[in-house]
Amino acid sequence: MSAQTSTRRTLLRSGEFSCPSCVAKIEKRLLRTPGVTAAKVHFTTGRIEIDHDPRVASVDTLVTAVGEAGYRAVPSAF
Repeated sequence: MSAQTSTRRTLLRSGEFSCPSCVAKIEKRLLRTPGVTAAKVHFTTGRIEIDHDPRVASVDTLVTAVGEAGYRAVPSAF
């Protein structure tokens, strides 16, 4: 199985962003999570897009990583 087929994009939502520095803090924490290959936080919408290997980093792991950065997030369908 190639790395491309094992990567999934997960969307999380958070309504707690109060300043643009939140973006860098969350992205940095997510990118330190094993299995995460990309993380993009959209400050104005509260949307967090994460590309990851679900065998290494589950959705719960991603939510926990955001929590460790000091913010709450929940899985989102869109």
